[in-house]
Amino acid sequence: MKLIIQIPCYNEAETLTIALDALPKKIEGIDKIEYLIINDGSTDETVQVARDWGVDYIVHFCTNRGLAKGFMAGMDAALRNGADIIVNTDADNQYCGDDIAKLVQPILEKKAEIVIGERPIDSTEHFSKMKKKLQHIGSKTVRIASGTDIPDAPSGFRAYSREAALRLNVINQYTYTLETIIQAGHNRIPMMSVPVRTNPELRKSRLFHSMFGYVKKSMVTILRSFLMYKPLKFFGVIGTIFCLLGTVLGIRFIVYLCMGQGSGHIQSLILVAIFMLTGVISYLIGLQADIIAANRKILEDVQYHARRTDYEVEEIKKRLMEKEQEKTFGQEEKAEQDR
Repeated sequence: MKLIIQIPCYNEAETLTIALDALPKKIEGIDKIEYLIINDGSTDETVQVARDWGVDYIVHFCTNRGLAKGFMAGMDAALRNGADIIVNTDADNQYCGDDIAKLVQPILEKKAEIVIGERPIDSTEHFSKMKKKLQHIGSKTVRIASGTDIPDAPSGFRAYSREAALRLNVINQYTYTLETIIQAGHNRIPMMSVPVRTNPELRKSRLFHSMFGYVKKSMVTILRSFLMYKPLKFFGVIGTIFCLLGTVLGIRFIVYLCMGQGSGHIQSLILVAIFMLTGVISYLIGLQADIIAANRKILEDVQYHARRTDYEVEEIKKRLMEKEQEKTFGQEEKAEQDR
C-alpha cells in the first residue's frame, strides 16, 4: 500500500520545511510513503527548499494557475506514480501532520473512499467570528447541494483512495474543495469526515483577499456544481415557482371576470401569460440540461476507464523497467565476480 502526500505550493519557502518536517514517515498499514509538491508558479525558493528536504516528486507550473489546477495536476502525478492513497495538505502547516494516520484509516478499513478532516472551527483562534459563521453556512449549503453530511466542506485536509481519485473532475478555476464534495455526493462515492487538529497560523490565507470575494466565489462554485449535477431539479423549482405565480394571477383574473370587472385587469392576464411561458421554458431548459448531464455522466465513465488503463499501462512499464534494471545489475555483478 503506497501513500503519496501532496502539497500545493505558491511562494511557500518560509513555511514549507515546517510543513514537511511535520509529515509522518511511517503509518501502520502503509508500506511506503512518498511526498509530492505542486509548484504553482512560485517566484521564491520553494522548489529548492523542497529539493533540499528530499521531496520525491515536483510538479512544476511556469505561472500561477490556481489551487484547483494545482490540485488536479498533483492527483494526476500521484496516480501515475502508483499511489494507492493520496493525501492533500497545506504548505503553511495549517493541519497537524500526525492526523494523516486518522485520515487514511477509514480508507484502509474500506469504510470510505474519501475522508475529509473536520477542523475545530469554533475553537480556532485565528478565525474571526464572521469567518466561523460563513464556514458553517457554506458547509451547510454544500451538504444540501451534495446530499452528504460533511461538516467542514472547505477543509483542504483530505485523503482519497485511488478509485475515488480516478473519478475526480474539477471544472472551476477557484478551488477543488466544494466541487469535489458535490461531485462525490452525486456519484455516490463513500465519503466521511474525521476530527483533526490545526496548528497556529503562520501566515494569512492567500485563497481570498476579502470575505466578500470568498463568499461570492464559493456561492458561484456551489451553484455551478449544483447546476451540473442536478439541473432538472434546479430548473424544475424555477419553473414551478413561475407556473404557480401565473396560476394565482390567472385565478384572480377569472374571479374579477366573473364579477364583471375583467376589462380593468388585462395587465394581470398579460402577466399570467409571461409567468406561464417562463415556467414552461424553464421546464424545457431543465429537461435539455438533464439530457446533457446524462451525456456528461457517460463521458465521465469513459474518462474513468481511459485514465485507469493509462495509469495501469504506465505502472506496468515502470515495473518492466525496474526488472530490466535489476537483471542488468545482476549480470554486471555476476561478471564482476567472474573476474
